[in-house]
Amino acid sequence: MNAILLDGVTLRLGGRIVLDRISLEIADAEFVGVLGPNGAGKTTLMRAILGLLPLAAGRIAVHGQPVRRGNRLIGYMPQVRATTALRLSGHAFVAAAVEGDRWGLPRLDRAGRLAVDEALELVGARALARRPMVELSGGERQRLLLAQSLLGRPRLLLLDEPLISLDPHRQGEVVRLVRRLQRELGIAVLFSAHELNPLLGALDRVLYLGGGRASLGSVDEVITAPVLSRLYGAPIEVVRAGGRIFVMSGGQDMERDAHRHDHAGTRAGFGA
Repeated sequence: MNAILLDGVTLRLGGRIVLDRISLEIADAEFVGVLGPNGAGKTTLMRAILGLLPLAAGRIAVHGQPVRRGNRLIGYMPQVRATTALRLSGHAFVAAAVEGDRWGLPRLDRAGRLAVDEALELVGARALARRPMVELSGGERQRLLLAQSLLGRPRLLLLDEPLISLDPHRQGEVVRLVRRLQRELGIAVLFSAHELNPLLGALDRVLYLGGGRASLGSVDEVITAPVLSRLYGAPIEVVRAGGRIFVMSGGQDMERDAHRHDHAGTRAGFGA
């Protein structure tokens, strides 16, 4: 059974068509990188899969079932990180998401405590659990956010730009950790990123969004000048050098230069 099915899906935001009649299938236990320019619909697509955004047309199914809010089959790591819980311990922070469909400090039963301990163990964060969130680096908090997304052993992980603000070494740690978890747990992963290179070597396929369209396939099938020119709506050159891939237009690196975030100068370690 497919982890995700999109059948003629159209998504709108503020009257603008973000994705237009997209049909594709993501296999169970597949690692898919989601890329594309700002505004291409990466986060919008994830919100639709979560049942948080109504479809303008078409249908989405997760493991054969229509999308719905609070689907326990899905673990989600959002792009916007909450900062209101920084005085909590790492353990309490993860435990606050045990209910899944609402955030708060529950009174955990034995099953809940075991679920939190298992999630912390999976991401190698048992030591972080004893420390206050306010003392952790941004990358260490991301490790705990990943633990939150694994509560309840979901069958599908949606990770929305988890590499933001990490240096290249820490980015590699994140990708390797997620790849290991995806293989060990046998789950599907949609991993949104603004640059392809950190994901090379981990991807099964890449989903590139742009101009309301989508292209899904291997890196060699999708990351080509004709495909990306169609998605960007502009002439694109794909340059391969030193084991890296650069998406260029008029001398500009479209993935790096066109996706700079306001906090791009900040660097946070993923490890201790």
